[in-house]
Amino acid sequence: MSSRRRPAIPALLIAAIMLWVMPAGLAHAAGPSIIVDVASGKVLDHKDAFKRWYPASLTKLMTAYVVFRQVQSGEMTMNSPVTISKKAAKAPPSKMYFKPGSQLTLDNALKIILVKSANDVSIGIGESVAGSNEQFIAMMNAEARRLGMTDTRFVNSNGLPGEGQSTTARDMAVLGVALHREFPEHMHYFALEAITSGKKTYTNYNILIGRFSGANGMKTGFICSSGFNQVSSATRNGRTIVSVVLGAKDQEERANESAMLLTKGFNIGSLTKPTLTNLKPYGKNRRQIADLRESICSTEARKARYGGRDVEGRLVLNSTHLKPLNRAAKAVPVRLTGRIVLADVPIPTPRPNFTGSASASFAATSLKPAFDVPVPTPRPSL
Repeated sequence: MSSRRRPAIPALLIAAIMLWVMPAGLAHAAGPSIIVDVASGKVLDHKDAFKRWYPASLTKLMTAYVVFRQVQSGEMTMNSPVTISKKAAKAPPSKMYFKPGSQLTLDNALKIILVKSANDVSIGIGESVAGSNEQFIAMMNAEARRLGMTDTRFVNSNGLPGEGQSTTARDMAVLGVALHREFPEHMHYFALEAITSGKKTYTNYNILIGRFSGANGMKTGFICSSGFNQVSSATRNGRTIVSVVLGAKDQEERANESAMLLTKGFNIGSLTKPTLTNLKPYGKNRRQIADLRESICSTEARKARYGGRDVEGRLVLNSTHLKPLNRAAKAVPVRLTGRIVLADVPIPTPRPNFTGSASASFAATSLKPAFDVPVPTPRPSL
């Protein structure tokens, strides 16, 4: 064997070789992902889009969608009361720690779950809208079927770990697009930088807001088994793009991946692309739910990120698509409206102008998928 050293391979050549052998499509570190044009429903790019995944707090996008449908139908208003029951108050963090009997408006409750991702308030919303958390979950699943979210099942209104709860990147894109198309008047809920409650300020876990040009939503999620998930949206020059990232290793990677996907989406034409409806399911073992607990919440992984949770502060954003937020986040106030004494029974808080069973009004709704149809004309504010 010759003892002569082989000549070093230039770094640029190595990089070129890596790009050449890398699989086509989205080449990045996180798990499943997808990019969709909202107006056309065209899928601009995707990776493992039908792989089943734990949604974590992306679940709260459907919580908000059901609420918007109830407001649209006149069953509720944004001033309707949301009561925190004893069951809701016992929810694990992230939470607001409101005492049982605390009441707030539906408007403030939505701001809290979409910025702070508070699980206690999510349960309070479900109970106050439907009379019971179980009935609200039935409404969520009815809406998922109607929208054509074929691989999604909800078992709670907040995304906490629960047996049987799953979704896919494709299905979350369906929901994100539906929210933008059907409820443009409510999109401001997803674009809040921060909220204040009492003396505390809570910044949005979606750190694209204020840092990515045109960012206007939507929601983040984290449990150990899912990793760090995010549905994002942005609008530039009248065009809105939705992206989904599942299974990032930390908050920073999730933000960087989301920014990269949105940027890529704005630079891709949609003429020859498939729609969300006619994108065919694919992927080996796609129906088996991925579980990242061992890699995301190992001792080593927790040490590698600050706090071991989807945390605020200490962000390291190594992205050419994100700019620093060199100012205080713009915060809107939220507050309780009062408190009532609870009996040791579930609360069905009466809703204004409620005329029948919540399930009946939803069961009567067509289950036809909401895509491959003209984009509805934006409605005036309710």
